[in-house]
Amino acid sequence: MTKATILVVDDDVANIEIMNAVLEDDYDVCFATTGEEAIDTARSVDPDLVLLDIMLPGLDGFEVCRQLKLDPVLADVPVIFMTGLGDTEDEMRGLALGAIDYVAKPIQPAVLRARVGNHVELKRLRDKLAELAVTDALTGLSNRRQLERTLEGEWVRLCRTGDWLSVIMLDIDFFKQFNDTYGHVAGDRCIVMIAASLNRALRRMTAVTARYGGEEFVCILPGADPATAKQVAEEIRRQVNALQIPHESSKVGPCVTVSIGVASARCTGETTPERWIAEADKQLYLSKVAGRDRSIATEFEVPCLG
Repeated sequence: MTKATILVVDDDVANIEIMNAVLEDDYDVCFATTGEEAIDTARSVDPDLVLLDIMLPGLDGFEVCRQLKLDPVLADVPVIFMTGLGDTEDEMRGLALGAIDYVAKPIQPAVLRARVGNHVELKRLRDKLAELAVTDALTGLSNRRQLERTLEGEWVRLCRTGDWLSVIMLDIDFFKQFNDTYGHVAGDRCIVMIAASLNRALRRMTAVTARYGGEEFVCILPGADPATAKQVAEEIRRQVNALQIPHESSKVGPCVTVSIGVASARCTGETTPERWIAEADKQLYLSKVAGRDRSIATEFEVPCLG
């Protein structure tokens, strides 16, 4: 199991050395000595837990905690305050800001080790539950909820540079007839094999693949221009055809095939991420109308304001 990362924030070097000695065998430990450095380091290393002193030069621990909890990437990282103040009011203030625990100074190694261990394990469990909530149980791909989150995030990121974003949508041809002929167990097996073929086709790409619903899949290709996206779509089709899954009820051929729609455009603030899904869906429809077992792509234009 990969070691959890602990960020220790304290301006006292002696305290840092003590905590490092206590934790280094079980965790990857990094350090910051000011509030500003703590925020920068947290954004850089994405720690699993933060041990945060209240009294810091510059931003104090309370303000650091507040800013961490406002960051969507770091909001769920548990924060344990370290204090020698022994002040109930300070403890209540820290808990109100989102801290989960306190460790009193001077540091007691056994107490520190136990509390860090408990909260790291709780975070791992929460992370696992969060992963399950956005994963399709049958295929292990992202589910529709995660796809929509990822698409939104990539669109925001790519809008900063005006880079390309491509979306591929595909559907298993005559899948209802497949289920009717071979049964739902075979249908599930077919879906799993298609999902695996998508992973093979995209293994060299920075991409997210999701089961969109039933026998439909969507792939998000950040930075992929129209030519690249079309090549990926054809590779997906080739991988699926190579499976040679028998489908005697198909009107396309003797084996399972897929129809694919591809939509590409440069990201700007003048559209929405849902536009890519809508355009890819249109191309998927055209692919089916044209006879299935093919990919049809479009490079759509984003309207310019003013």
